[in-house]
Amino acid sequence: MIVVTTEKIEGYQVKEIKGPAFGLIVRSRGLGGDIMAGLKGLVGGEIKQYTAMLEDSRKEAMDRMIRNATEMGANAIIMMRFDSGEIGQNMSEIVAYGTAAVVEKL
Repeated sequence: MIVVTTEKIEGYQVKEIKGPAFGLIVRSRGLGGDIMAGLKGLVGGEIKQYTAMLEDSRKEAMDRMIRNATEMGANAIIMMRFDSGEIGQNMSEIVAYGTAAVVEKL
C-alpha cells in the first residue's frame, strides 16, 4: 500500500477513487501514567510514557486505515492526515484518514 500526504504520487496515475479511508483508536492513559505526568509537570521535561503511547496509537490508527483502504480495493492512500483529540480527562483519540485510490505506474 502506498501512503502519501500529497495529492499525487510521482510516477503513478490515479485510475479510480474508492472514497475516504479511516483508522481510529482511543486509548486511556491509566493511573500510573497520570501520576508520572503529574510529577514530570512539577519539574518539566518529556513524559516518555505518553510519547510511547501516542506513537503506538498513531501506528495502530495508520494500520487500521490501511486495512480499511485494502478492504475497499485500493492500492494507495492519498492526502493522508492524522488528527487527535481528548475524550474526557484521561483518554486520547487518534484518527488517520485519507482518500483510498487505485493507482497505476506510468
